[in-house]
Amino acid sequence: MATNLAIDDDLLETALQISGLKTKKDTVNTALEEFIKRRKTEDVISLFNTVDYDTEYNYKTLRNRK
Repeated sequence: MATNLAIDDDLLETALQISGLKTKKDTVNTALEEFIKRRKTEDVISLFNTVDYDTEYNYKTLRNRK
């Protein structure tokens, strides 16, 4: 999908240098992928300490073979 965007030239140039990629397209795509991964990670991290565990659950009883 062809898209025209007004991207800050300084930001794009800095991203190109840092990434070591050869094209602006690859740089923008990589930046978008990293952005998405980071946001998804933050969503998962926000779930920590939100699960209530059964205090009477005993995983060792499930190990017993009959």
